[in-house]
Amino acid sequence: MTYIVATFYKFVSLPDFKEKRQLLKEYCQAQNIKGTILLALEGINGSIAGSREGIDQVLAFLRTDDRLADLEHKESTAKSAPFARLKVRLKKEIVTLGIPEVDPNKQVGTYIPPQKWNQVISDPEVTVIDTRNQYEVELGSFQGAIDPKTQSFRQFPEYVAENIDPQEHPKVAMFCTGGIRCEKASSYLLSQGFKEVYHLKGGILKYLEEISVEESLWQGECFVFDERVAVKEGLVSGTYELCYACGHPITEEDKASPYYAEIISCPYCYEDLTPEKIERQLNRKRHREGNSK
Repeated sequence: MTYIVATFYKFVSLPDFKEKRQLLKEYCQAQNIKGTILLALEGINGSIAGSREGIDQVLAFLRTDDRLADLEHKESTAKSAPFARLKVRLKKEIVTLGIPEVDPNKQVGTYIPPQKWNQVISDPEVTVIDTRNQYEVELGSFQGAIDPKTQSFRQFPEYVAENIDPQEHPKVAMFCTGGIRCEKASSYLLSQGFKEVYHLKGGILKYLEEISVEESLWQGECFVFDERVAVKEGLVSGTYELCYACGHPITEEDKASPYYAEIISCPYCYEDLTPEKIERQLNRKRHREGNSK
């Protein structure tokens, strides 16, 4: 079976988001859909997988709500199930910046479609910022983009305060995996006095889907939050795996390192290794193997 993977989000006022949870969860379960959907007052954010028919039905169900009638989504495929279970969760934010007054429903930057993105980021007057976390940026990014080296999106405002000034950086363009983080980041920058703020519509995934390899300014692979780990141009699965111990993306080169031990450690976590952690990882392996029998 080929699994259809659909990602979507929309900033829209949902005062009844708590009431929507159970009905949405039951509908997804009826279609045998797995993945995660987040609901908050500020909107919806989801990444789900299932059959062609199941995905189509869930998306159609979501769009029966007039507020989500124009909900856009991005699709890719996976040969194995990318999610193990279904989670429909209630959140304070659908993407956590930690500043509740930042509201993309009130103001956001200028959306740039993938076809015009190369032109924007090639402008020497534009400061290009990757709003993703450092471990994501390590796998790939756009040529010339700044890596803020954040460990979570909550750290982005601190990075801006210390490194980006509205007077010195009058034009800022941002991007992220699917568009949600850079959209919220654009709202934040506007609230801080930045005048010209751009963000990639549909995120890196839409860019990789629509822009050819020959025209692409993307370098490397794009981390995704499912079992595929990363994708490349055309949204085909990439070459990374996840370290079983710490969850960091690893390559075949990493696995050849003396610091790599299957289940136990990789070059990114071996320094934190203790006898207790080793035993805990072995117990996880035994538990997983027991459940698979």
